[in-house]
Amino acid sequence: MQLILLGGPASGKGTQAARLARHFDLEHVSTGDMLRQACAEGTELGLLVDGMLKEGQLVPDYLVVELVLDALDQAPKCFVMDGFPRTLRQAVGFDVILDQRTLALDAVILIEVANQILVERSTGRRIDPDTGDVYHLQFAPPPAEIAARLQQRDDDCEGVVVERLDIYNREIAAVIDHYQQREQLACVDGSGTPDQVFAHILDQFSRQQMEP
Repeated sequence: MQLILLGGPASGKGTQAARLARHFDLEHVSTGDMLRQACAEGTELGLLVDGMLKEGQLVPDYLVVELVLDALDQAPKCFVMDGFPRTLRQAVGFDVILDQRTLALDAVILIEVANQILVERSTGRRIDPDTGDVYHLQFAPPPAEIAARLQQRDDDCEGVVVERLDIYNREIAAVIDHYQQREQLACVDGSGTPDQVFAHILDQFSRQQMEP
């Protein structure tokens, strides 16, 4: 099974991609996580894209596609792409990559969440640097004893979040149209709890008779 999971910043696509990976035994491929890891490790790629991520800018298409190519070379044929592609050029490039590997997408899932909710989710998110656990000041408050050490990601600051959303909304329309024309796109409401959203996604698979 080959899946794509799309959605705006803080739409929950990372959480749902991880659950889909466990449920269907897929490789979870997150370009965002790979880019942030490269920045944290100070690699050549990380130094190149660090400023872009902090300012909410899109990383150039060719760099993201190269990252995906490397990931697929190391991953099994069954995967869920988390937040990729983000532009039409990336989508077309990914079509070529799949054709070269004689792979076909089973579905493209778009998690739809209102912009106002996405801003609230992003700006309230905090990360425990010691454990990597993620909390939310409103929806999933941290224990009082660790609250002081929590950190906010640079790209979760409100100004950056709004910029990321503007870019996402501009670019994603063409990606949606691309997969709609191929009759591969399914939309789910992402405003509920993680369990509710996951149930909606599985329901889409059931409707399309995609259960493996």
